Amino acid sequence: MPHLENVVLCRESQVSILQSLFGERHHFSFPSIFIYGHTASGKTYVTQTLLKTLELPHVYMNCVECFTSRLLLEQILNKLNHLRSSEGRCSTHITCETFNDFVRLFKQITKAESLKDQTVYIVLDKAEYLRDMEANLLPGFLRLQELTDRNVTVLFLSEIVWEKFRPNTGCFEPFVLYFPDYSIGNLQKILSHDHPPEYSADFYAAYINILLGVFYTVCRDLKELRHLAVLNFPKYCEPVVKGEANERDTRKLWRNIEPHLKRAMQTVYLREISSSQWEKVQKDDTDPTQLKGLSAYTHVELPYYSKFILIAAYLASYNPARTDKRFFLKHHGKIKKTNFLKKHEKTSNHLLGPKPFPLDRLLAILYSIVDSRVAPTANIFSQIASLVTLQLLTLVGHDDQLDGPKYKCTVSLDFIRAIARTVNFDIIKYLYDFL
Repeated sequence: MPHLENVVLCRESQVSILQSLFGERHHFSFPSIFIYGHTASGKTYVTQTLLKTLELPHVYMNCVECFTSRLLLEQILNKLNHLRSSEGRCSTHITCETFNDFVRLFKQITKAESLKDQTVYIVLDKAEYLRDMEANLLPGFLRLQELTDRNVTVLFLSEIVWEKFRPNTGCFEPFVLYFPDYSIGNLQKILSHDHPPEYSADFYAAYINILLGVFYTVCRDLKELRHLAVLNFPKYCEPVVKGEANERDTRKLWRNIEPHLKRAMQTVYLREISSSQWEKVQKDDTDPTQLKGLSAYTHVELPYYSKFILIAAYLASYNPARTDKRFFLKHHGKIKKTNFLKKHEKTSNHLLGPKPFPLDRLLAILYSIVDSRVAPTANIFSQIASLVTLQLLTLVGHDDQLDGPKYKCTVSLDFIRAIARTVNFDIIKYLYDFL
């Protein structure tokens, strides 16, 4: 279907599989389909676009909004009741106490002529919340086609794998479909598709290429990248608007946008300021940390050793591992500075984003920068876990890996400087490639 291919980009395989499972409108489809993948991998968009484009009768539910089983079952029944109404109006509100009542009422509603001879689809987004509801809810939805003897398919959308759902008592196994993360080429194609009409597609594609080159290592969320692309594009094309450069003068355009991308690196995912505030920052060339919201992190009070853990994490994230010997050993021997300055390292490490580091390296740096002797006690490990909970550190590995857990430091240099001042620590002399 050419129209669908133009709307849903880089998900041709998943669309083809879903269309094969759906079959003809009057055919019985697979009873339940479990779709999983990381956030912003296109699960909800592809499913809703496919059902709307094919004009299939469906009900979409977000399980976050329906926090009780009764609310979820009643919402499904009332939306189905609205679908069968030929005049677009519903009768009285349907109440439903148990899943047995849901099965009975579902059979009554789907007797309507508009729903009888075609498959009805129920989409349950954020399906992981079903695990916190009644124990019979998830097995019931998996066997809904069997229990009602109706042509119905239930689609579960989740960010976690099916093995985390499977009940201990056994249940009907759904068809499992995985949505992989978008590659950098996929993101380039999707984001370039949103180019403004007043600029050429090649000009906007070059801008997206620069944006991904900066943010892809720290952010692969399509929604966040799209938000960043919209916010920073006016600054990128500012020299073109002023007549100081043309669309092909990429070097001058890059020099103009580079400092603003550095600022944006400090606020990825945080959304501490609104889009209008960020536009004001770009227009006035002011420090974004002066705005209300971004200054909140600089006033976080942390335990004594947590401050040194965070400083050590920042040094491990932005300094190459081979510089540890140079900075943290007293008798490391003579090291030539030219060994560290290579051509491919001229780009600022802060612009490239934080790099993951193992727990052993974090502890080694911590022991070397703390004045007093620190034992690797449970208190230290609990403070590391607290920093992860506060989202000052990000866990990017797991304990079951051979090399142990890995972390990333998610705070800015200004925040680390503020923390270092409270403990009289000179961080600058330890930074290999500081701003």
